[in-house]
Amino acid sequence: MTFLSSTTLRSAAALVLLAGAAAAFAQPAAPVQADGAWVRATVPGQSGTGAFMTLTAQAPLKLVGVSTPAAEVAEVHEMKMEGDTMRMRGIPSLALPAHQAVELKPGGYHVMLMDLAQPLKAGATVPLTLRFEDAQGAKSTLSLQVPVRAAAPAGGAAQQHRH
Repeated sequence: MTFLSSTTLRSAAALVLLAGAAAAFAQPAAPVQADGAWVRATVPGQSGTGAFMTLTAQAPLKLVGVSTPAAEVAEVHEMKMEGDTMRMRGIPSLALPAHQAVELKPGGYHVMLMDLAQPLKAGATVPLTLRFEDAQGAKSTLSLQVPVRAAAPAGGAAQQHRH
């Protein structure tokens, strides 16, 4: 029979409590699939660019935020025609119906990265964290490593994304 000291028992109990606390604060991974994700490469002096992908949620969710260390500001935007003018604006959330692909593409919904830390060169990758919320307010995240490309991947949207 093995006996443990009170110090060992206290240490073990502290580890169990810490693990439980970490699990309580960790956000679960979102039940969302991201396909064809890419970020448009920039040229020196360019302070913003777009990120594009197709999102498919397993249950109804809203995309409520984006973050990346590559930019001071990351927002979900939409572009749409208002009269004869194409306008872009940030939106507070984007609905993701269950089992329906929602395209984030040049000329439509997209992730806007502004105040870039440095130019983004083709061949690099950008870490993006997408934040979601369900109808009950439960939050989840999806972390991605997104390739930087000079143009849309083959078969992707070919429209220009300019600001």
